[in-house]
Parts: sequence; structure tokens; C-alpha cells
Amino acid sequence: MKILQLKDITRKDVPIYYRRHYSGIAVLELLNKSIERRIDFMIETKPTGVKEISISISEPVDYPLTPLIKELKQFVIKLDDSGGLPG
Repeated sequence: MKILQLKDITRKDVPIYYRRHYSGIAVLELLNKSIERRIDFMIETKPTGVKEISISISEPVDYPLTPLIKELKQFVIKLDDSGGLPG
């Protein structure tokens, strides 16, 4: 399993400044085939500066969700740290 990219990322307007909501399409490589699934994710910055990420996948995936969610969280953190998410 590999996360290839997140595309069509849009930010949803939220009145709470320390929470950022996004939606997009995750391009995944599962069992040597590429699939796309719509996801929603939220990045919440805690008072200590730690970022907490929650992810929901809108469509079923024929793969165990725990490792998939873990990989998506790491991918989102790297994307956010590099400035790849819409402001």
C-alpha cells in the first residue's frame, strides 16, 4: 500500500482558527493497482503546538483501515509542513 498523492484539495471555511478542514481525493496504490477515494480530513493544532489529524474516507476500501489511516496521516503532516495545503 502506498499513498501516491492527494489531489483536488479544498479548504472548508471553519470559524475556529485552530482547526482546518479539508476535502480531497487520495490516490492510492493497493495491490499493484491505482484507486482514488474521496477523503475529508481535519488538522487541529493543540495549545502545545502538536497537530492532531483526523481522517474519514467516504468510500469503502478493500484494505485494512488502520494502516491506511496511519499512512494518510503521515502524508498529510508532510504535505502541511511543506506548505502543500491550501491556506
